Amino acid sequence: MLTHILVKDLAIVSSLELDLKAGMTALTGETGAGKSILIDSLGLALGDKADAQMVRAGCERAEITAVFDLKASPGARSWLKEQDLDEGDECLVRRVLMRQGRSRAYINGRPASGTQLQGLGEYLVDIHGQHAHQSLLRASTQRDLLDGYGGNSALAARVAGLYRAYRDRDQRLRRLQSESADRAERLELLRYQVDELQSLGLTSSEIRDLDHEQKRLANLGELQGTTARLLLQLYDGEPSLHTGLSHAIADLDALSSFDEHLSATRELVEGACIQVEEAAGNLRQYLDGLDLDPGLVDQVETHLAQVHDLARKYRVHPEQIPERLQEMCTELGALEQDDTTIGTLAQERDQAREVFLTTAERLSSARRQAATDLSEMVSDAMQELGMAGGCFTVELSRVEPETANAQGLDRLEFLVSANPGQPMQPIGKVASGGELSRISLALQVATAECGKVPTLVFDEVDVGIGGGIAEIVGRLLRTLGGARQVLCVTHLPQVAAQAHNHLQVRKHTHDGQTFTAIEDLGNEERVGEVARMLGGREITPKTMDHAREMIGRSQN
Repeated sequence: MLTHILVKDLAIVSSLELDLKAGMTALTGETGAGKSILIDSLGLALGDKADAQMVRAGCERAEITAVFDLKASPGARSWLKEQDLDEGDECLVRRVLMRQGRSRAYINGRPASGTQLQGLGEYLVDIHGQHAHQSLLRASTQRDLLDGYGGNSALAARVAGLYRAYRDRDQRLRRLQSESADRAERLELLRYQVDELQSLGLTSSEIRDLDHEQKRLANLGELQGTTARLLLQLYDGEPSLHTGLSHAIADLDALSSFDEHLSATRELVEGACIQVEEAAGNLRQYLDGLDLDPGLVDQVETHLAQVHDLARKYRVHPEQIPERLQEMCTELGALEQDDTTIGTLAQERDQAREVFLTTAERLSSARRQAATDLSEMVSDAMQELGMAGGCFTVELSRVEPETANAQGLDRLEFLVSANPGQPMQPIGKVASGGELSRISLALQVATAECGKVPTLVFDEVDVGIGGGIAEIVGRLLRTLGGARQVLCVTHLPQVAAQAHNHLQVRKHTHDGQTFTAIEDLGNEERVGEVARMLGGREITPKTMDHAREMIGRSQN
């Protein structure tokens, strides 16, 4: 529910800050005092279109901040989590209007779009009356109200889930069937390609080894000649490096007898001589192992040419051929599986459709009973609300099974005749805004226990009524306030007296500027405000007593 609102420099409001409570709250004041400013501010905070002219004269920006308690709003919490905007049990929405430039919005301190504000607002506040923020006009809201009233929300959710399961199977089956010809050609091609690549029989490392072997065999003559020359230089030739090092060792042996400091040098030369001898042995062994078979060279080059031809054909590097083969095998397996799946999937699709239609029939039957009960309840309430002879009905029209969807087998619409002799028409086309407000009130009271939006705002639902009917409106609002938070802008004392809480709007002028303020009234202050609404400018003791009696009677 809405717990706090702050408004700065909006229209005739310089600064306004309010803590709001649960239950029914009446918002009253003189005509023209700006009673709707709170509702307008709330609408702006929740994504209503902003106008730079709404910024207070002499100011460059206006700001609205609204704080909501989400403990009883699981839908809002889920939405915030999906948007990665959740901050626990509280939500802070902020809207900044600029005289120059675009307005800005924030949800829990993070930038948000107008669409996001509107999406969140659908879970938090419903504004009824002559206002654009009116969810009751949406077909989805009407359907949810009926299902909630009849206790069919879980069944409706099951129907929607069964429809999605049927639709997913049907779409997949259609896709497989439409692709059957192309799939057959693709299967034939893949089988040929897999066989071709499997015939190569090489791993990525083996392909790299084959490439290295080809390079070695292609340069066999150079390897042989250079190795033989190095062997002569190191050991087999005369003179050789080994022979020179051996003579150096002998000379150092002789000199070391004269000066022992040369012993370390002699050891180094001796180590070099040993390493040269070992290197010569390695070269000799390598030279003996060189394969001079020309047939092996042809075999390797032929195999490597096959590798490169396939790499070019499949547009991959030679080392990526095994990876490409694996991809083809995976696709081939999936396509072969699809061949066996079509028959099974067709059977599953038909079974899913049968279960969906059977469950949708149950929902349709339950909806018809709920529609009859709700129509009677709202029509009776309309008689009490000053619309004698008026009628409300929930019209359910059946759709063909072939066109059924996630909403089931029913097309639903709320129809109203506000006066005797008038034809039934969609609720959104009711001529009078006041009549629409009262019908909305009757619906909200009838479905109070199943409603999902925690805060309801009724903007002047008492237009065109008075006397006993006004008291009935007040009682209905108070009853609704027992289940959800209700904010009501009213001109009638009979309605205001029923409220759990009372806010008074005052307008005053200072230094040539107009200001609006809203005050939370205490008990005696509230009596005075109801008396003003009863008696006008001249308040007598009898008027005060009457106001006190009205408030006391409503509390009891």
